[in-house]
Amino acid sequence: MHEHQLQSILRHMPAGIVTLLGPELRYGFVNEAMQALLGGDTPEGQSLAEHPGVLAADLLEVMQQVYRSGRPYVAKAYPLAYPEPDGSVLSRYYDLALEPLTDEQDQPQGLLLFAVDVTAQEEARQRAHELALETRRLDARLRVLTETAPQIIFTVDAAGAYEYVSPQWYYFTGQPPTADLNAIWPLLIHPEDRLRVLYQADSARAAGVGWSFEYRMRRHDGQYRWVLSRALPELHAPDKPVFWHGAVTEVHDQRELAEVLRRGEAELRFLADSILQLIWTATAEGFIDYYNQHTAEYTGLTSDELGPTGWIALLDSTEQAAAARRWVQCVASGEDYEGLYRMRRHDGQYRWHIIRARRLADSRGLRWFGACTDVDDQHRLREVLQTQYDELARTNRDLDTFVYTASHDLKQPLFNLRGLFEELRRAATFHDPEREVLLEMVDEALRQLDGTLQELAATVQDQRELAAPTEELDLRSVAEEVLLGMRLQVQEAGATFQLNVTQAPTLVYGRANLRSVLHNLLTNALKFAHPERLLEVHITSTLSESGQPQLWVQDNGLGMAVGHETAPTFHPFERQHPHIAGAGVGLYLVQRIIDTRGGHLEVKSTVGQGTTFIIHWFE
Repeated sequence: MHEHQLQSILRHMPAGIVTLLGPELRYGFVNEAMQALLGGDTPEGQSLAEHPGVLAADLLEVMQQVYRSGRPYVAKAYPLAYPEPDGSVLSRYYDLALEPLTDEQDQPQGLLLFAVDVTAQEEARQRAHELALETRRLDARLRVLTETAPQIIFTVDAAGAYEYVSPQWYYFTGQPPTADLNAIWPLLIHPEDRLRVLYQADSARAAGVGWSFEYRMRRHDGQYRWVLSRALPELHAPDKPVFWHGAVTEVHDQRELAEVLRRGEAELRFLADSILQLIWTATAEGFIDYYNQHTAEYTGLTSDELGPTGWIALLDSTEQAAAARRWVQCVASGEDYEGLYRMRRHDGQYRWHIIRARRLADSRGLRWFGACTDVDDQHRLREVLQTQYDELARTNRDLDTFVYTASHDLKQPLFNLRGLFEELRRAATFHDPEREVLLEMVDEALRQLDGTLQELAATVQDQRELAAPTEELDLRSVAEEVLLGMRLQVQEAGATFQLNVTQAPTLVYGRANLRSVLHNLLTNALKFAHPERLLEVHITSTLSESGQPQLWVQDNGLGMAVGHETAPTFHPFERQHPHIAGAGVGLYLVQRIIDTRGGHLEVKSTVGQGTTFIIHWFE
């Protein structure tokens, strides 16, 4: 009866209990807690080796050794791994007690395994260990920071006694480590600052608040340097603070710089007052807080009368709204402000001003710095010049129109002359030994007149296209287009053209301008070909040493006399080969187009051998 009660009690105990019998350690009595620990698979009579459950191999080996030696063993916080349905592993910790079982003759009968779940305690111990490691790590980091920072770190108690000071204090003051901080520190404060510093520190501690003040402290070389002392109380509510932690930072150079800046600001104000411009500054919100002296002299108003938006009120009434809107937009976005407006002078006259402002940062933060510059004289002069320019441009257009119209209108009389001459040749007869020569001379004169009129018309047309918009052009495509238009002339001359634009295949230029340049240069090459050899023309696009595109047009024609190769000058109607028909305007037009577009023309030529034109598209 007692044994049955004992087993019932043991079966429901929260600790796991199992008896393992014989050298095979066969399952005997297993309570509910141990069933759960082993996973529920504990068939009575079966050996532990066949059904180990979650017990690891090293624990089974230890159990065998305990059985053979007869010495009990206790394993603290032994981990057992339980696989979860999702594939993860859950670890729990147990205190395991292995107790040998013996018979009446003290012979080994088996083992008693007693297991107590200590998972919560073990996890708490591990967390405490991790926290201790983290605390030591943070403490070491804090000590490194305090001992390597450029400031003097300190801790004082409520009575003002120093509990800790970093090594920087000894480096700065030159005091030995054995020095009494509480006695020495006040003596290192400049006599003129000592009483103030001690009073402010005592007052802050009494009130339980922090402090921040500057004073002069004696350095190891005897020089007094300005330092900034800041401290905050260590609060443990609801108790009063008992410690203040702070730092002392040397600010001597900053104070001297601030003094230099203060003097510099005074000098800048003096300069601003001396400048004959309206100089002003404004806050980050756009309200003017400073005007120079010239502003008062120019407007006849004081700074108070001008107010925070003074310059806007001085503008012409028709321009104030637009100027104010633009100013508000710039203040909101931070963009630079610039505008041309009429501003009223003290005598009531409105004069043109350029108003500029930029947002910059100074010792007070973001601010606006502006100036109003009187440009009335320059503006009126510009208007006069613009009027004259417009008149010259109109006159130039009228002249171009006149030349174009004249060349066009003269074609009809030319056609009439040619018709009359043909009729005269057909119907009239006369006997003269030089008859054929005279007729040829008249034909030639008519051809030259016709060519001149065509050249004049083409020149005017090309000059009108000098301001044509630029675009990215494919050199090969444009050159082939020009050559296609000259195919009959090329075939008649038996000439060959070689095109190589691999180094610089594209050019940003006006299409009409590029066509005109190529057409005139290639037409000239055909026109002035050497009569004793077939014409060869090489067209090559390259890059200069500075990376700018160039075009080389080289022929083996008659050549020409060039006065200055790098800067030749070609004049209209100037001809070097009078025996060849032409008006002498082609090279003049080429040079004008290139110069107008910001480039220049270079020519290398030898009479009788050929000419090379080098076009530098851009300087």
